[in-house]
Amino acid sequence: MDDATARFWDDLYEGRDQVWSGRPNPHLVDVVGALPKGTALDLGCGEGGDAVWLADQGWQVTAVDVSATALDRATARAASAGVSDRIDFRRHDLTRSFPEGSYDLVSAQFLQTPLEFPREQVLRAAAGAVAPGGRLLIVEHGEVPPWSRLAHPHLRFPTPQETLAALDLDPDEWHTERLDAPHRQVTGPDGEPATLVDHLVLLRRR
Repeated sequence: MDDATARFWDDLYEGRDQVWSGRPNPHLVDVVGALPKGTALDLGCGEGGDAVWLADQGWQVTAVDVSATALDRATARAASAGVSDRIDFRRHDLTRSFPEGSYDLVSAQFLQTPLEFPREQVLRAAAGAVAPGGRLLIVEHGEVPPWSRLAHPHLRFPTPQETLAALDLDPDEWHTERLDAPHRQVTGPDGEPATLVDHLVLLRRR
């Protein structure tokens, strides 16, 4: 466990009573809603919104995060929702360790950070954790929100095509089901409406 990484994320969560909305990510709901239930790996689960939704839909979920504070909140959320028996929360710094096992769904929702992060290495490990017939879902920011302090004219995010190419997967073993940049309506911190672009990669292991 990288103490600096864990401290960064714990400080972020401890600075507010709740960081995220608690609702599942909309692209996850859109993609997964019609899939047969099975086992799921939620990478960077935060306060547990996605994991709790998946469990409530009937999935058996392994949910990981580097922040102990986030995992405590996620565990409490799961208990309140009555799905604790369907979620195994684990603490992992994905730059140093990765959950064992194979899963019918591996979900990487906005697994992005201002810290140094071996993104391609982690996403390849995520692909390696997908069981035959299972799916890898990667959703990432396609642009910086207009209210973000990180906004910079030279900052760009990898396109879905670039993310797929970086995974370097055998096309005989994988089928691309979606590769696009859907839009999402959001409300900013001061109540301002905005339309954001996300990057989505959905792959099925043959």
